[in-house]
Amino acid sequence: MKTNRNFLSPADRAILVEITKDGLEEHRISRRANAILLLDKGWSFTQVAGALFIDDSTIRIWFKEFQESGVEGLVLFDLKGGPSALSPRQIDELRAWATEMLPTSTTEIGQFILERFGVDYGRSGLIKLMNRIGFDWKKPEPVPSKIDVETQQQFIDAHEDLRNSLGPDEAVVYVDAVHPTHQSKPAGRWLPRGQRCALPATSGRDRLNLHGAIDLETGQTRIMDVETVDAQSTIALFEALERSHSTMSRIHVFLDNARYHHAKAVQDWTQQPGRRIVLHFVPSYCPHLNPIERLWKVMHENVTHNKTYPKFRDFAEAVLGFLRKTVPQQFDEFSSTITDNFRVIDPKDFRILA
Repeated sequence: MKTNRNFLSPADRAILVEITKDGLEEHRISRRANAILLLDKGWSFTQVAGALFIDDSTIRIWFKEFQESGVEGLVLFDLKGGPSALSPRQIDELRAWATEMLPTSTTEIGQFILERFGVDYGRSGLIKLMNRIGFDWKKPEPVPSKIDVETQQQFIDAHEDLRNSLGPDEAVVYVDAVHPTHQSKPAGRWLPRGQRCALPATSGRDRLNLHGAIDLETGQTRIMDVETVDAQSTIALFEALERSHSTMSRIHVFLDNARYHHAKAVQDWTQQPGRRIVLHFVPSYCPHLNPIERLWKVMHENVTHNKTYPKFRDFAEAVLGFLRKTVPQQFDEFSSTITDNFRVIDPKDFRILA
């Protein structure tokens, strides 16, 4: 017996083709998608069964499931909850509820489905269900409430104009402070199912106080390990920048609005005759507009995440070695991440959870 040829809608056909091409999709789900696509071409149940090396009764069950519950039924067929677990109307109700509530866990979703529809899903089934109806699990992004869109765009435009008009004897560097703490920082990773992993904990509370700068043109860094990040460390960093850029007539320094960067001692220093530092302040609440923040992120990913240093000295050497040597020597590896490709953050583009 053959089915009607071309019974699939364009949308369903596109989804099924995507499933068959997705190398990460489970094999049994891909086979169901293949079966329906072959039936859509006019193949008989027997022909499809022969091509997939299974009995034609299974093909008939899959086809019936597709007729009753669509692609969702195929995907969730053998998960806890059974075939046809949720009807299209129930799927729409679940989607509307999840859009309004933004559930934080599969447990919360499972309770809603059980109480509302009387269907009990397992965790893996819930994950597949939510993915298939258009939901991804994401952590909220921090967006400062006082961030201003127009101010960001003005800064980006001015920064771009400066970069495009630099003379051969001018340089641009980005300055900031960071305070990495001597503690183990667990980060997620893929493990074989059933295995658990652990990271030896360090209880040390010692931390580094680093005042640093990076030149994106060369990848060169200037990292100062200081007792306290303050006006004096700022001046010391500026003096180091002037020494390292001895051939430059002007050094444009982009930095945030920390109080010590605005200190009178710093202002007095920059106004001394012969000083070559020119300050440009990043808008308040906009760390994403200072590329050195990306350097700190890369440092943590490479040095502190899932790493343990029994002694603070070892921890300090690893951090400073990475920032002072590894980054400048291997900047080609990091230049695509540590960039000045800025973007405007508009709170209107986010659903604020408050």
